[in-house]
Amino acid sequence: MKKYLFVILAIILTSSLVFAGCTKSAGKGNEIVIGVDTGATGSFAGFGTGGIWGIKAAVEDINKLGGVEVKDLGKKLPLKVVVMDNESDPQKAGSLAEDMILREGVQFIVNGMDPPHLRAPIATVCERHKIPMVSGVGPYEAWMGLRSEAPEPWKYTWACSFAIATPAPEGDFRHGKPGYNMMDSWTGALGEIAPLTNMKVAAFASDDPDGRGWYLAFAPVLTDMGWDVYRVEDEFGLVPQETTDFSSLINEWKDAGCETLWLNSPAPFFGAMYRQAHTLGFKPKMVYATRAGLYFTDIQAWGGDLPHAVSNEMFWHPSIQDSPGIGDTTPMSLHERWVADTGQPLHQNIGMGYQSVQVLVNAIEQAGSLDSDKVNQALSTTDMMTIYHRVVFDKDQFSRHPVSFGQWVKTDKPWVWDNPIVISQHDFIKATAELIFPIP
Repeated sequence: MKKYLFVILAIILTSSLVFAGCTKSAGKGNEIVIGVDTGATGSFAGFGTGGIWGIKAAVEDINKLGGVEVKDLGKKLPLKVVVMDNESDPQKAGSLAEDMILREGVQFIVNGMDPPHLRAPIATVCERHKIPMVSGVGPYEAWMGLRSEAPEPWKYTWACSFAIATPAPEGDFRHGKPGYNMMDSWTGALGEIAPLTNMKVAAFASDDPDGRGWYLAFAPVLTDMGWDVYRVEDEFGLVPQETTDFSSLINEWKDAGCETLWLNSPAPFFGAMYRQAHTLGFKPKMVYATRAGLYFTDIQAWGGDLPHAVSNEMFWHPSIQDSPGIGDTTPMSLHERWVADTGQPLHQNIGMGYQSVQVLVNAIEQAGSLDSDKVNQALSTTDMMTIYHRVVFDKDQFSRHPVSFGQWVKTDKPWVWDNPIVISQHDFIKATAELIFPIP
């Protein structure tokens, strides 16, 4: 974590020398300018493209209703979106945040889901300029690790995301309820396949904050459940992202008889490893691709039939119930707009991006002002139903989302691949298909 924080501080110091003198953005008085700083290209483009689309869809819906009501001004103002592509590079993310705040007049920042190390430099910039940000930030554990090492506690960043295994605190409406961390969905799936496999697991992760946080949280839980995680004590399978030859890992997993592969990495990184695994004859009965298996464009790039029956976490699905959008938009109608616009199947991040705008707009209207401190205070009292169900922030400024379990399946539709929910612990998110096991 510390090496990422060092990079962040270097970026901010450099930017401060260039852009010194600005505190909070005042806006132009006839519009509200919101910024999106994400990876539209690069290794996390799967995240960025859907998040950007969802944000723009929410802005379109708000503006159709006349804009955002600002009581202090006695009128509604339209939203304007400024999008900057950080190319999935944390070093560019912070400097672009500075640029959009100081040169583009951005007053607030929103985003869909991004890996935590892409959001951390932006959070540092927002803190210094007192710019409220609402964003998905990846797993709670990885995010809190970065947040705890920041020189300031990121009081202006509000995270809507999921936890790996940390339960909601007492007093939170999610406390004691299953399905509000990834471990619940994992253990539900593991419970189904345990009688059908030898319970030997190959754990694979990229050595970045997201991957490492997942590996360290996930492996002990499996061990406690009686699963044999191969060489977990050696952190075997936790590998640098510059790795291109995975044969030594694959051959050991194969020789050890691992029948389940559980992982967390960027999609291209896993795709390279999984292609090598098939070439070398390592074909697990179950593959769970955290992060890597989230988005259609990512899994499609693996090639051939490699995506078939690969499982993944589901952090938004258009079948979610009791989750209103803006105006007459529903989760399903939002999804249908996406399909009509892009010709692609489900993209989870459109819901996350859309929701971030909903939460921000609600805070502005509750504050009755564009003053960043007043809006930030209003964010602390958020309790609302969104297109991704109920949002309430805890003391860490984190709102846990419901998580379910999906699986990619080959279809006869034009895009070939669909990602139905196969396991859910929520009455407002229904499973729509049966779990495929073993992988054909």
